[in-house]
Amino acid sequence: MVDDTAGGRHEDVSGGPLLGHERALLNLAYRLLGSLADAQDAVQEAYTRWYALAAEQRNAIDSPGAWLNTVVSRVCLDLLGSARVRREGYVGEWLPEPLPDSVQWRSGGAEMAADPADRITLDESVDMALLVILDSLTPAERVAFLLHDVFRYPFTEIAEIVGRTPAACRQLASSARRRIKDARPVTASIGERAAVVRSFKRAWEAKDIGALVAILDPSATAVADGGGRVRASVIPIEGGDRIAEFLVGLATRAGVLTLLERTVNGQPGLVALDHGTTAAVYAFDVADHRIQRLWVIRNPEKLGSWR
Repeated sequence: MVDDTAGGRHEDVSGGPLLGHERALLNLAYRLLGSLADAQDAVQEAYTRWYALAAEQRNAIDSPGAWLNTVVSRVCLDLLGSARVRREGYVGEWLPEPLPDSVQWRSGGAEMAADPADRITLDESVDMALLVILDSLTPAERVAFLLHDVFRYPFTEIAEIVGRTPAACRQLASSARRRIKDARPVTASIGERAAVVRSFKRAWEAKDIGALVAILDPSATAVADGGGRVRASVIPIEGGDRIAEFLVGLATRAGVLTLLERTVNGQPGLVALDHGTTAAVYAFDVADHRIQRLWVIRNPEKLGSWR
């Protein structure tokens, strides 16, 4: 469940506070969209619609927070549909926008700090692996699953948002749940992830192909998102040995690597710096003490929160 009580900046023009739902709305919108910028736009659109109502219409709404939640969900559903069309012209692979935390993690587990910009709650529902799987679902599946399983909406309310029957929404959520389980049957603890990612960092800094191959699962996949704005592989790299060779080649070309241990979407990850500027954010999926998937976000438009 996401906290719906955090203070917000918006205030009803009639004089009463608008309950400060902005943080909760942003938590909802980011999970639905996988993009902080789009989530902020969706929340702003909801407030714009609220203030466009006549005073008597606003006064007739018993719960402004519930009304805003519904509007944000519908806006996100529309954006998810249009995003699929927009991404047809996207260069290379599209990945969710990574969320930062302000502290270094430790090998025994991630040391959690305040939310990024005090607005996004970091928990398992923003794990990069889950967001990538969610992006493969239909918009209706994604909305039904998140609203029910993460935010605990009843299917009667989800039906009004999605425009389907409660029974159909139940099926959508069940289908999404099944696909998520099939795609990611096993998850590792934060402590295990931290230990594996730290070993990966040391091996990469040492340009030790053998050590990297030992850390990477033989069937590991590396996906990069440059958005056509910076150099990045436009197709996934398959196989632990190929990924290790690619990484060592990259380190050789780049010269001195500056890798920082940082929490990425609530999990141990890495940040690469180029002359003090964030050049890439690395997120990992770990199982059986090996890296199964590596995601590299290089698109500068998705790294604004890391500068």
